[in-house]
Amino acid sequence: MGPVTTDTPKGDTPKESPPSPPSGRSGTGALLLEAARRNMRQYGMLVALGLIVVLFEIWTDGVLLKPNNVTNLVLQNSYILVLAIGMMIVIIAGHIDLSVGSLAAFVSAACAVMMVEHDIPWVLALVLGLLIGAVAGAWQGFWIAYVGIPSFIVTLAGMLLFRGGTQIFLGSRSLGPFPEGFQKISTGYLPEIGPATNYHNLTLLLGLALLAFALFQEFRDRRRQQAYDLEVLPRNLFLVKCVALAAAVLAFTMTLASYRGVPVVLLLLAALLIGFGYVMRNAVVGRHVYALGGNQAAAKLSGVKDKRVTFLVFVNMGVLAALAGIVYAARLNAGVPQAGINFELEAIAAAFIGGASMSGGVGTVFGAIIGGLVLGVLNNGMSLVGIGTDYQQVIKGLVLLAAVGFDVWNKRRVGA
Repeated sequence: MGPVTTDTPKGDTPKESPPSPPSGRSGTGALLLEAARRNMRQYGMLVALGLIVVLFEIWTDGVLLKPNNVTNLVLQNSYILVLAIGMMIVIIAGHIDLSVGSLAAFVSAACAVMMVEHDIPWVLALVLGLLIGAVAGAWQGFWIAYVGIPSFIVTLAGMLLFRGGTQIFLGSRSLGPFPEGFQKISTGYLPEIGPATNYHNLTLLLGLALLAFALFQEFRDRRRQQAYDLEVLPRNLFLVKCVALAAAVLAFTMTLASYRGVPVVLLLLAALLIGFGYVMRNAVVGRHVYALGGNQAAAKLSGVKDKRVTFLVFVNMGVLAALAGIVYAARLNAGVPQAGINFELEAIAAAFIGGASMSGGVGTVFGAIIGGLVLGVLNNGMSLVGIGTDYQQVIKGLVLLAAVGFDVWNKRRVGA
């Protein structure tokens, strides 16, 4: 019996290969448009911040971006930005913390009592204040992670508990003043070095170093993504991003250098941004936080110790809330019973405006800073043009609603 052969039916033809992507200007434009759509969530609020700054710069006849006002923006919003970083991490993990404002007030009151009534050195009072925050965060983290009580309930109880503790410490009095070293945490500036010029020399050097570091990080991240065959921005869009980054850093540096230089609290914020940004992007615990917020069941099956991660998230939030309280007290130069009111709402709003998702697993530390700056610029700009606090609350509420609405719309568009 001869070999069996099979014939291709006459009607069958070889399948055509899929059409290649369009070339030329139209193809490049399509790639840029697709990249812009993919990165809308990441860069949309950054663009919005730029538009808000331009709007109020025009509306205030150039007052918004004057060097002294830019410095005031940093000082006035520093404690909210500290809280926003911690709140972003809490929300990424799929939780919420309503106690941060009261805890900040409690720590500021405790530090005031230690320094003013008991003459404890300010450095020791600072360390003890951070330790109080860590213990408070561990207390709440224990009930949430190991007992299983929802974070909303635990932190609501914590809000009442720490607010009551603040009243016990201070009653209706303000307690101050504080030692000069403690005040400089929030009101100090870097010293001047080098020859006398029209600019703060050390600020210029730090700005150039920051620019070099930022560009190095951008190019290194791009090379790493290419090495693992991950999607990267098209070359033209990447270069535009680098130029915009360089322009923003240089403009900010020159603005600060033309006044009093870099505030000490800005260095603190930079350290938090770099440190927590690295942890959330590269460290194992950061990836576990994202995994836990994205899908807790899958994360547990993958070996993530969900209880331990949740516990550490709230310990970290407690420390950052304590730090925010210390910065706030140093700015006021007193411990006051009204400290921390609505701080939790500002921090939560900053996180959601900066790209956090209600369902967890989404957000960046840089986004928390952007969200906080959006609120800060809105507050400052509206005050400069004479808009009342009642209308300011309405506008900020609408901005928050728009940010969360954009998140929902973006999810539906991607899932469609």
